[in-house]
Amino acid sequence: MAGVLDNVNQRTQLVGENRLELLLFRLGGKQLYGINVFKVKEVLPCPPLNAIPGRNRVVRGVAHIRGGTLSIMDMNQAMGSTQLEDIKKCFVIITEYNRTLQGFLVRGVERIVNMNWSDIHPPPRGAGRAHYLTAVTEVEGELVEIVDVEKILAEAAPINEQISEGVLEDGIGERVVQKHVLIVDDSVVARKQVQRVMQSIGVQTTLRKDGREALDYLLDMIAQGKDPNEELVMIISDIEMPEMDGYTFTAEVRNKPELKDLHILLHTSLSGVFNQAMVKKVGADNFLAKFSPDELARQVNDRIKAITGVDLIQDGSA
Repeated sequence: MAGVLDNVNQRTQLVGENRLELLLFRLGGKQLYGINVFKVKEVLPCPPLNAIPGRNRVVRGVAHIRGGTLSIMDMNQAMGSTQLEDIKKCFVIITEYNRTLQGFLVRGVERIVNMNWSDIHPPPRGAGRAHYLTAVTEVEGELVEIVDVEKILAEAAPINEQISEGVLEDGIGERVVQKHVLIVDDSVVARKQVQRVMQSIGVQTTLRKDGREALDYLLDMIAQGKDPNEELVMIISDIEMPEMDGYTFTAEVRNKPELKDLHILLHTSLSGVFNQAMVKKVGADNFLAKFSPDELARQVNDRIKAITGVDLIQDGSA
């Protein structure tokens, strides 16, 4: 436990410095790819794989690891290329996304590098494989492509995006017809998932793809004489984003008098003790691990009731 807390303390010292660590790896060719170290649980040589009937084409099989069974997806194939060959010489990166563990087959793992999020940029328009990228950067003169793992998972193992019956109060969105929710996420898939939940609630949305864009949007709103506190129901922000991450974005918002009272929910595939500590440190209002439509809807439902000052359960004849 002491080791975990020490790790949390070391990580939280980076808050405001807009930094991350990338695990670099290669797939079928020379291109270098990256994934946030916080999402990586383990890296190991590819274990024996057992085929399963009816599996998705990108799942090469299942492996027995640490007493459990894990699906192993071929990341090269998932990104539209060919299957990796000679998998006995490949490696598996075990990650935790969206509250579950999964394994990704890669050709080779290189090293971990410490980066500043300001050096991580959105992929250029028209890039050949940008469809599966959230960002690009450069390490020692070599281009590094950061993979949109959420898109891969959405295609390989789609999740239910429907809000369960009884989670929302009838007409809750009608209370805030003049307001909207600001959604900030670098993954197109993740933005659309959150947006669909908001549409189910009946709340308007504005989308931005990173913390820098979102902060500029809020500052432009102020410059136009608008009050973001009156315009927005809340902000739902990812943590991992190029240019400016969610932690730094939250800290910047809290440091500006006109913005400091905005309600911020950090909504991310990163999870665990570390994030709970970071939420408190940067001043976010809450943290929610992706992706639970019901839990996200409850957060928005509660926020609407808080800002409208009306609880339908207690209103009227109650």
